[in-house]
Amino acid sequence: MANDFQQSTQWLPHTTVAAIVEQNGKFLLVEETTDRGNRFNQPAGHLEDKETLLQAVVRETLEESAYAFSPTALLGIYHWKHEHNDTTYLRFAFIGSVHNHQPNRSLDDGIIRAVWMSIEEIRAQAHLMRSPQVLTCFEDYLSGRQFPLSVLTHL
Repeated sequence: MANDFQQSTQWLPHTTVAAIVEQNGKFLLVEETTDRGNRFNQPAGHLEDKETLLQAVVRETLEESAYAFSPTALLGIYHWKHEHNDTTYLRFAFIGSVHNHQPNRSLDDGIIRAVWMSIEEIRAQAHLMRSPQVLTCFEDYLSGRQFPLSVLTHL
């Protein structure tokens, strides 16, 4: 019984994935509804049980943007504690490309639309980003940061 109690009260971060996509000088974002109004984010979401990080980012990108995503590199791993809900997120951000757009596909609940923005537009609207991680990921991408997908091991 003590073991069940320990498991139910154990703190765990929320593991998320995000897709960083640049095409023709613009970045793919999704506009979504939040409790703080509409915000912009990379296509992103939670890792699900029995899913690899790569499977998760491919799935989330399709569900949120209606684009198929092909990851090519790991941008980085980001640790952030949300100041409004006290939740800690561990985000795995992936660089890649999109193809096979399905414009008639229904998007996830809360997602309004996929949108392409330049880095100047993103910086000018930093206050409308879902979290500080959004702009940080783009800045890291622009600085040339990336790691081979082989740094990930899925057993």
